Amino acid sequence: MSLVRCVEVARTFGQGDRAVVAVHGCSCDVEAGARIAIRGASGSGKSTLLHLMAGLEVPTSGSVSWPEFGESPADRARQIAVVFQGPSLLPALDVLENTMMAAVLTGTDEAEATERALAALKTVGVTGLVNQLPETLSGGQAQRIAVARALTLRPRLLLADEPTGQLDELTGRHVMDVLLAAADELGAALVVSTHDPTVGDRMTEHWEMHDGRLLVPARGGVG
Repeated sequence: MSLVRCVEVARTFGQGDRAVVAVHGCSCDVEAGARIAIRGASGSGKSTLLHLMAGLEVPTSGSVSWPEFGESPADRARQIAVVFQGPSLLPALDVLENTMMAAVLTGTDEAEATERALAALKTVGVTGLVNQLPETLSGGQAQRIAVARALTLRPRLLLADEPTGQLDELTGRHVMDVLLAAADELGAALVVSTHDPTVGDRMTEHWEMHDGRLLVPARGGVG
């Protein structure tokens, strides 16, 4: 059962002499329950590919489809959650409000969104921070809350872009523990981009990106 299918997908930023091809003709499938690490150096195109899978970027050529999620962007938004690489919390909102935000924006009523957010914050171990603003948080705390926000969607596909890239080893290990446990509990597919071999080793499939080109083992084909 394919959740995301990319067929000869390419993404170019800019035009003319300034054009940069971030992704070159990638083809791949993410199946239900998958545990995939996309490994590669910084600038290899990993983030852009994840954004294409999430529907946050539109391909310059090729196609991205979501066979199990329907055609509506709103339906996809309720089933795909993204943990971004850099800071992504809104500075004017406290931790609870930031954690609720994704669920509220995709149509969950406020009471249920609050319940989901509190449960997710407990899962990632930061329930004591619910009233704090992002400026008071450490990098590790902020990343845990970003993970909690994604979990409030109860997604079928969880995409994490370098989720441990700015964390110390211990905190990074905990964030991966949370992501893997949450994916197991939700029955969700998990795709993680990383250049950290210790993160990649915890996943069952290993894809490689080099200069925007994706190398996928035989099960998913080669793009």
